[in-house]
Amino acid sequence: MSAGFPEAALRDRYPLVVGDDELSADATMAAKAPGTGETVAEVPLADTEVVDQAVAAASEAQPAWAELSAAERGRYLRSLADAVRSQAERLARIDAMDSGNPLAAMRNDVDYGADALDYFAGIARELHGKTLPASAKGLHLTLREPYGVVARILPFNHPLMFTLFHAAAPLAAGNTVIVKAPDQTPISPLEVAYLAAEVLPSGVLTVLTGDGTTTGEALVAHPGIGRIGFTGRGATGLRVMEAAAASGHVKHVTVELGGKNPLLVAPDADPAFVAEQAVGGMNFESSQGQSCGSTSRLYVPAEMHADVVDAVAARLDQIRVGDPLDPTATMGPLVSEPQLSRVQSYVEVGKSEGARLVRGGGPPDGVPDGGYYLAPTLFDRVESGHVIATEEIFGPVLSVLEWRDREDLIAQANATRYGLTANIITNDLDWAMDAARRVQAGCVWINGRGQHFLETPFGGYKDSGLGAEGSMESLLSYTRTKVVHVLDIGARP
Repeated sequence: MSAGFPEAALRDRYPLVVGDDELSADATMAAKAPGTGETVAEVPLADTEVVDQAVAAASEAQPAWAELSAAERGRYLRSLADAVRSQAERLARIDAMDSGNPLAAMRNDVDYGADALDYFAGIARELHGKTLPASAKGLHLTLREPYGVVARILPFNHPLMFTLFHAAAPLAAGNTVIVKAPDQTPISPLEVAYLAAEVLPSGVLTVLTGDGTTTGEALVAHPGIGRIGFTGRGATGLRVMEAAAASGHVKHVTVELGGKNPLLVAPDADPAFVAEQAVGGMNFESSQGQSCGSTSRLYVPAEMHADVVDAVAARLDQIRVGDPLDPTATMGPLVSEPQLSRVQSYVEVGKSEGARLVRGGGPPDGVPDGGYYLAPTLFDRVESGHVIATEEIFGPVLSVLEWRDREDLIAQANATRYGLTANIITNDLDWAMDAARRVQAGCVWINGRGQHFLETPFGGYKDSGLGAEGSMESLLSYTRTKVVHVLDIGARP
């Protein structure tokens, strides 16, 4: 068991709450703590029969949920936010044990997830249609209506926060929601389900555990689900879109996928500030680089290249890798043994390509036995065509590339299939805005490091996805537009 985690905080069993019923399953999956590699719980593998039951319960609950006023739905969402906050420390510790992310980061995740419920509870009242001057005497108006049952399929890196955040918008819009919990991190989403069962009407929010093949595909193909939101790897997102198309039913699918995100450094930048932003932007100390928004390509001007590499290396030396529940640890393990092996394979590829390994690349000292740990890793002398500069690694591996020509810099930044985020560091506003306009990314930070704001949309270009999460745009995407034409108000038989 992870240090600082009392076994009493874990439940004896983790059933699925489907409508008014608690369901177990003959087949289960092992939930492991990445910090130690121990199996800490067995969770049900929801098969197609359970998926059918979940959709039936959500379908039964949806009309009454949609008939509530936006204010009434908002009160329910705020009640769930209050319930989450009432158990904030316990949930953060479960989330850290479940995901391997440091406890401090998971405390932030709990806060952000609860804030998302509050935010969408508030803006639900802004879901309104329009009147349109389509004819001289008629009344033409639009209505915003929910889809019905929405499926949300989540990644492993922020399990509790994503469960709350990705359920909030569709719930606020009047849909009922079925969340497919991540295979690797199922416990904290189930904890959300148990809280929801106490404060939300039956069937409004359901969390299912299971693998992508059995549970995920059954949800995507189910005729009772017309709206799907997926967050995760690009290859999996393509399979979700293909499966939805092959289901024989028209479905609205949005996908937030991977990124190979550039951090563009201007010649006037301070190396120490660059180092701080590079380490923060890579999410070393929040998710071990396991984030679609991690700025894994650091483009540095030739004249300050050596100074920046030294500054980044020095900042990485300050990171302490350890058990995620150890308050002195600032970086935890990767989420699973397969994920660790995958990232290590990229490290070997980077070395074989001729990049210079400056820091990391192997297991750190002093970490618990059995855990999935990798030291924060820095490569220098990376070329734009290298595999480690083109493929999403999804781990604590940062590559430094040198640039000499500004036009070539923009071309290199855009020379990838992805277009999720970009960071720009400069004190020159013209330089910053020119780069921000020309870089192909859905979200750009200038002199920042990956902060997310609920009021702003987040989504990608190119193979980084379709659709946006957060903000009013996300809320609107969980509704359909109906137009009503009243052509003669005074008509009589």
